[in-house]
Amino acid sequence: MTTAPSRADRVLVLGGGGRTGTAWMAGLLLGLQRAGLDMGHADRIIGTSAGAIVGAALAAGRDLGRFAQPGAPGEPARNAPRPDPARMHEVLTILATPGLEPGEARRRAGKLALADRDPDAEQAQISGRRALIGTDAWPDRCLMIVAVDAASGEPAVWDRASGVPLVPAVTASSAFPGASPPIQVGGRWYIDGALRSGTNTDLAAGARLLVVIEPLAHLFPRQAPQQEPETGRAGAVVSVAPDAASLRAFGTDLYDLASWNPAYQAGLAQAATVADEIGVQWSKEAGMA
Repeated sequence: MTTAPSRADRVLVLGGGGRTGTAWMAGLLLGLQRAGLDMGHADRIIGTSAGAIVGAALAAGRDLGRFAQPGAPGEPARNAPRPDPARMHEVLTILATPGLEPGEARRRAGKLALADRDPDAEQAQISGRRALIGTDAWPDRCLMIVAVDAASGEPAVWDRASGVPLVPAVTASSAFPGASPPIQVGGRWYIDGALRSGTNTDLAAGARLLVVIEPLAHLFPRQAPQQEPETGRAGAVVSVAPDAASLRAFGTDLYDLASWNPAYQAGLAQAATVADEIGVQWSKEAGMA
């Protein structure tokens, strides 16, 4: 696993969320930019699954308006892979098995994913992610991408120093079994980083301000982060989850492309309600840096 910088005053964590969560996060972050709050200036950005896609575009300074439509680059409706709800249910059932050690749960989920390897679908997914992100180059900012080794169940955390190309890293991080094929990186196969954690907030250790954007907080509540030993206190935490209007826009299927633009627009609208709360903390920590 990549070692994070020891100092990070402001850390942005972007969690998993399927297609609708991807669109919602992009809209939310664009809305914050329009309100004068560019979260791409975080000292560290941690992206998992949908958060890896949006985080890469954000950190690279790409126009998040490119996410407005499901026909945007990388998500053409006619080429979008068809999710397999039965396979996804199998994986979720494994993850929810009482008493099952997390590493073993990830290995079992990985075994199912490896059975679905499809080189053509894999390359199509990588090409789509490249078009959606809009760059092949790791940004200069500290961007951390989380994935899981499908065979071993071990997590992988990649950044620009890891030697892993950006687009395969992002594609692997967002490869949930049943929705996307596993992605080969360095001779091994990787799957969705959300199988480790939906947000992976532990990678934000030492942050003075932690902003967590959680598209699936309504489905998978996250425990509050514990006090950080190196600071002797808990840093400030701001969590943003979809509001009621956003949840209505999501609908019941996180992979329904018909919900893409409504979710994006809902994120844009919600930004106005959270900009002040984030901005006060954001400016405070910037002044203390």
